[in-house]
Amino acid sequence: MAAFVRNGKKIVAIGRNYAAHAKELNNAVPKEPFFFLKPTSSYVPSGGRLEIPRGIVAHHEVELGVVVGKTGRDISQANAESHIAGYTLAVDMTARNLQDRVKKAGLPWSAAKGFDTFTPIGSFIAKNAVSDPHNLRLLLKVNGETKQDGNTGEMIFSIPRLIEHVSSIMTLEEGDLILTGTPSGIGPVEPGDKVSCALTEADGKELLSLDFDAVQREGGYEFKE
Repeated sequence: MAAFVRNGKKIVAIGRNYAAHAKELNNAVPKEPFFFLKPTSSYVPSGGRLEIPRGIVAHHEVELGVVVGKTGRDISQANAESHIAGYTLAVDMTARNLQDRVKKAGLPWSAAKGFDTFTPIGSFIAKNAVSDPHNLRLLLKVNGETKQDGNTGEMIFSIPRLIEHVSSIMTLEEGDLILTGTPSGIGPVEPGDKVSCALTEADGKELLSLDFDAVQREGGYEFKE
């Protein structure tokens, strides 16, 4: 397992950073970045099992992850690059029915994002191995069928802008992970499904892959209407 998964203190997940994704959920496109936090206990490595709690409608959201390599606060966009160690591929799983219910009630939705195993994560790739992080293909398949196929060039806010914004609010620490948002095409993952993801360069060279199986979680939380 990558060192950042073992040692990082927080996962900072950017919301609605692809216009098409915001549209598919009938959400307004933000005028500045916004984010939520996920616990590092939600990590599950590639090859592992995503556990879906009883009654939960779990949706996949494939994302480029930025691994923080140097602690910093109030980081400017010009200096953002020096705080990046590298990148990874991740899936921000969401308990959609739980999220919808608490959002309507004006309540926080940490639980909808924070279940154990709700952040499947790939291996680490150093930043110098990525020619352009703003021109990478994100691909996710469920049982071999393509569900998400987007490009990081479609992000509303660039990676330096995200680092600037987040670090203006809270210190980014070495090993933290920033999830940069998901392209359109989100949808359900059910027990028994096999999910495969890939991160590729513009020329088709694959940088990372991520695979996991979905299973029914026994015990724990149960969603009831």
